[in-house]
Amino acid sequence: MKICVFGAASPEIDKEYFEKVQAFGEEMVKRGHSLVFGGGGNGLMGAAAQGVQMQGGYIEGVIPSFFEDEEIEAVFPFCDEVIETKTMRERKQIMEDRSDAFVIVPGGIGTFEEFFEIMTLRQLCRHNKPIVLYNVKGYYNELNAMMKAAVEKGFVRSACDALYKTTDDLDELFEFIEAPQPENLLVKDLKDG
Repeated sequence: MKICVFGAASPEIDKEYFEKVQAFGEEMVKRGHSLVFGGGGNGLMGAAAQGVQMQGGYIEGVIPSFFEDEEIEAVFPFCDEVIETKTMRERKQIMEDRSDAFVIVPGGIGTFEEFFEIMTLRQLCRHNKPIVLYNVKGYYNELNAMMKAAVEKGFVRSACDALYKTTDDLDELFEFIEAPQPENLLVKDLKDG
């Protein structure tokens, strides 16, 4: 299975995040999976890639050319394949198309945007791939509270809860993404309008 990882590019965060995400990358390979990610060598993206690389796993990096041109971020040096794109939209499309599952590790604005885009596409039944928020140090507790409030206030259907899982346990995470996903959901079950 190809697992897409979305996450922080910043190197200036608590080291426990790096340790947990690197261990997740290592476990991916032990379970026979490969990595599709944003191609960067920094932050938690880099930690996931480092974990995969340490176990000899396969790494596909997808990075916009302007990241290097404008010295925003360097490519992880041990990618088996690097795809350069012109835009962020193109980058996300390639990552989505090449992946069988999505794991969102802690991150900032870009990571939130990636999570909500991939969730929206699942809600609209454009894909049926598992999505997990890897909740290291409770990072996604507030996001889950916001989602719960949106359900309680009628902005999101409660059936959407089944479209993703939040966990800080690696065994639970892999059990969820390796399990068959429900096929019988329809857009009308997940969205008003």
